[in-house]
Amino acid sequence: MTDRPIILGIVGDSAAGKTTLTKGIAQFLGPENVTVICTDDYHRYDRKQRAELGITALHPDCNYLDIMQQHLSQLRTGQPILKPIYNHKTGTFDPPEYIKPNKFVVAEGLLGYSTRGTRGAYDVKVYLAPPEDLRIQWKIKRDTQKRGYSEEQVRAEIVKREPDSEAYIRPQRQWADLVVSFYPSTEVIDGSNGHLNVRLVLRPNIPHPDLTQVVSTDAVHSDSAIRLGLDRDMGKPVDVLEIDGHATSDQVTKLERFICSDIPNLIDACNRDIHSELGTVTGTTGETLRSYPLALTQLLIAYHMLKATNVH
Repeated sequence: MTDRPIILGIVGDSAAGKTTLTKGIAQFLGPENVTVICTDDYHRYDRKQRAELGITALHPDCNYLDIMQQHLSQLRTGQPILKPIYNHKTGTFDPPEYIKPNKFVVAEGLLGYSTRGTRGAYDVKVYLAPPEDLRIQWKIKRDTQKRGYSEEQVRAEIVKREPDSEAYIRPQRQWADLVVSFYPSTEVIDGSNGHLNVRLVLRPNIPHPDLTQVVSTDAVHSDSAIRLGLDRDMGKPVDVLEIDGHATSDQVTKLERFICSDIPNLIDACNRDIHSELGTVTGTTGETLRSYPLALTQLLIAYHMLKATNVH
């Protein structure tokens, strides 16, 4: 067993679902075992300064990437850091926070894989890539409800940020071990978060569980709610696991049990009421929904984090 923290990176564009994904993973592994940090706290300029300079928060020059890299290296060796805090509501900086790493560290944000040094700090790297129209829908909802913007302001900001999204955020996909894409089912008219499907690109950078034992790869069964296949992502061969929002409890439980069976410290977790901790999303009217695709995504990422504790 390693005696240093295991570090998970979750990178994606603004409102791609990073916080929702992180929340379930931390709950599953035990909040007392997980330190969560946001790499967006390393912004160099506050909101007013960015407007004056004509730079977006997505641009590397707008962030102290060297300090972020240094802090991730310190956390990896179990050292505490004094982390800056960017307040998204006020657009200014709060006093820094003293952070001690627990058994697991989740670092989520916009530019987590932007340098070789930061990439080397992670044990598991995840990139979130929802369809742009869905991400925009999520961003408008979040920024109007939680950050005090009008819809017009959010849409204008999205347009302004697009060149930097294209240049600096999306290319980070190439460094991920898992690429996670939630997308609406064509059969569900309202497209609510509880009914989203997920497409998981499983890169061979890390050893994934042999899902061929429980998931059909037969094209004849392509209408199954859980499917495994081969594809190419950014020009390289990958396995792709697809889970539909209408997957049944039996189908999901079978896959969960298989993932859990490979790691002793996951077996106990899977014997608990797993769905009270995984797959929780907020519906369009604020109600709590359960998403099987989200639950299985969170479980697979937790599997890799626990697996890493046995490797190093």
